[in-house]
Amino acid sequence: MAGAGIFLCILLLQCFISSALCNAGFAFTEEPSERAGKSDGYCSRILRAQGTRKEGYNEFRLRVEGDPENYQPGSTYRVTLYASSPAYFRGFTLIALREGREGDKEEDYAGNFQIIDEEDTQFMINCPPAVTESTPRRRTRIQVFWTAPPSSSGCLTLKASIVQKRIIYFQDEGSLTKRMCEKESLYGETTEKPLLDCCACGTAKYRVTFYGNWSEKVHPKDYPRRANHWSAIIGASHSKNYVLWEYGGYASEGIKKVAELGSPVSMEEEIRQKGDDVLTVIKMKAQWPAWQPLNVRAAPSAEFSVDRTRHLMSFLTMLGPSPDWNVGLSAEDLCTKECGWAQRVVQDMIPWDAGTDNGVTYESPNKPTVPQEKIRPLTSLDHPQSPFYDPEGGAITPVARVVVERIARKPPEANGGSYHNRVVCIPQRRPVFLCPQGEQCNIVPDNVDDIVADIAQEEKEEDDTPETCIYSNWSPWSACSSATCDKGKRMRQRMLKAQLDLSVPCPHTQDFEPCMGPGCSDEEGSTCTMSEWITWSPCSMSCGMGLRSRERYVKQFPDDGSVCTLPTEENEKCIVNEECTLNSCLVTEWGEWDSCSATCGLGMKRRERMVKMPPPDGSICGAEVLEVEKCMMPECHTIPCMLSPWSDWSDCSVTCGKGMRTRQRVLKSPVELGECTEDLEQVEKCMLPECPTDCMVSEWTEWSECNKSCGKGHMIRTRMVKLEPQFGGDSCPETVQRKKCKIRKCNRGGGHGQVNSDEKKRRKEAREKRRSKQGGRQGEETTSTAEHPGCKMRPWSSWTDCTKLCGGGIQERLMTAKRRLKSAQLPSCKDRKEIRACNVHPC
Repeated sequence: MAGAGIFLCILLLQCFISSALCNAGFAFTEEPSERAGKSDGYCSRILRAQGTRKEGYNEFRLRVEGDPENYQPGSTYRVTLYASSPAYFRGFTLIALREGREGDKEEDYAGNFQIIDEEDTQFMINCPPAVTESTPRRRTRIQVFWTAPPSSSGCLTLKASIVQKRIIYFQDEGSLTKRMCEKESLYGETTEKPLLDCCACGTAKYRVTFYGNWSEKVHPKDYPRRANHWSAIIGASHSKNYVLWEYGGYASEGIKKVAELGSPVSMEEEIRQKGDDVLTVIKMKAQWPAWQPLNVRAAPSAEFSVDRTRHLMSFLTMLGPSPDWNVGLSAEDLCTKECGWAQRVVQDMIPWDAGTDNGVTYESPNKPTVPQEKIRPLTSLDHPQSPFYDPEGGAITPVARVVVERIARKPPEANGGSYHNRVVCIPQRRPVFLCPQGEQCNIVPDNVDDIVADIAQEEKEEDDTPETCIYSNWSPWSACSSATCDKGKRMRQRMLKAQLDLSVPCPHTQDFEPCMGPGCSDEEGSTCTMSEWITWSPCSMSCGMGLRSRERYVKQFPDDGSVCTLPTEENEKCIVNEECTLNSCLVTEWGEWDSCSATCGLGMKRRERMVKMPPPDGSICGAEVLEVEKCMMPECHTIPCMLSPWSDWSDCSVTCGKGMRTRQRVLKSPVELGECTEDLEQVEKCMLPECPTDCMVSEWTEWSECNKSCGKGHMIRTRMVKLEPQFGGDSCPETVQRKKCKIRKCNRGGGHGQVNSDEKKRRKEAREKRRSKQGGRQGEETTSTAEHPGCKMRPWSSWTDCTKLCGGGIQERLMTAKRRLKSAQLPSCKDRKEIRACNVHPC
């Protein structure tokens, strides 16, 4: 409460300073309800009241994500207002004004803000274009989304005012002001987006090429090494009445399947159901892995057409694995302001979120977003665990680039004559063409590139092969993959014999072109150009024989104006659940045939159906649920394997001793050419310094007898060294252990002088014996006889030679009696012998 009181005092103080400001209201106050509808006047009063100061406050900063100098029309940016420690702010106002405008009218404001956190920010009640705080409290940062205005909006300024202990007003420059201008098109030919009406005539043909740049080198954080790929690309050229996807919209079921599973099937069905709103379906194969050099794998491309009503182009592809992240173009307009067709469009792409999954990393577990959110671009501040996260809010490095190039255009021909006879000359204006509908449209080439493109026929082959790439001749065209009037394709191939300069990429080694079966080609008289068949309708019967149908439409009528005679509808019989008895099971219709298992030559394809209801009697359903048949693709041409050079050898598989190492090379020729039998990996042995060998010893022997017959003595046990340490291994542990022993007390009473004397002599001899053994190895194993007191022995002889050079041998030495003393009580003195192990190291 104390803080609130101080805050109100500050407001009152400001009111005394500037009554106009109080009357207008602050960023954190509300006007009475009767003024809610007068947003224009209210906004302008705020700007006039708070726009009279020009002061520098560097501890506060307004930042647009990526710090761009220019904005991309229609793009969404994250805008951050923050204070450097220890500064803070309690309230704020954020606006975006067109340059030179005063804010008196709604059209003076540029773009649209989007609230991220409703607990922090809200739209100002009496000035909806402005964003302010939800509640006045200490804060150091707020964030909102801002979507840039459409093309031709010119320059604009983002401004912020701050309320701390005093008001920091709107400024024309400084850290709380950000000026941006519209980003110019790289090629200056595409029109504002979207262009609602196109005035170009005829049709144009384009090639779209997708260059993936998502790799571990460019995007190293958490890059998924094993499963990285781009899904199959799906898109279309379409009219303004159909939207595949757009920022701020919601993903359809088809978009969701692409975004989460990488499956284009549902998306393609959605596109084909749009009928005349779609001119061409755009499809490209998936890419595994996501990135490879262009001299190893050519960038995928597809061709499509546009016309006056269907002049927009959209597509998308998933980067996988990911929760629901994609890249693509949305409603890219290829019609120009000058009523022509754009020559070339290049776009760098960052990923966007489909709003269907809550994952924040490449391999996050599935977690559906409930309720579904809108499609939005990913930013570098989304989540700290995001692979694109940057605490500074920098721009995300593009993950792909798409290039759309015009390869041909065809002016229309009016009924009964060519377009050359229909040019209408209007003084001081460009020649225009009177279209069949009566409108005027341009047929003059836009520039020199157009003139060159028009001279070349669409079917003309151009040799754009660099001089550094040496190829074989093209093989003959294969047979068409379609035997009917359905659209098919045929293929030809060539072999790259040499690449003289690795820095110059060589074009593809395969060439495809569309075709139809005999009697259906455009060269055989005046023919119609038909769309592809739409999916078969459900069978008219759920049990027994029925009918199903499919449709297609005329994409282009014959050039001579005749009627198109090709059928637009096709019917065929269908059988569902052949047995219609009460005890039979019910199954669904057959699904569509899968793609052929082979890309050339003979392969197999399959289709499936499911059991809807098992037999009532509990028996097994006898209906077939899987069907397989052969399929024929264009014939394969055998071309020798084209392989990259061998890579460097890998590190040895072990850190010491013997191991293995490998090296690889890559197959450069397409897999469609057939299986390559050359080895792609080599393995060889490798030898590193020997591994350390630790000492090995035997088990302990049993403890010996006590060395004294009375009194205190000791016992010993030994073990042998089986393997000496080598190459820095652990040294050998002890091989001899002793422990004390006591048999009985020795007698020391009178009358036993002789015994004590004998005992002293025996001890003396024992000491001499120990001295004679000094320098000998521990662990010697002896079989000598017990000592005999009263005998004078000769010194020990030298050790004999070892019986073996390695693997463990034996050495001996002897001690013989020299003479017997008179005090000896035993009848004789015996010789002694000792034995020890030698040369115990392995052979």
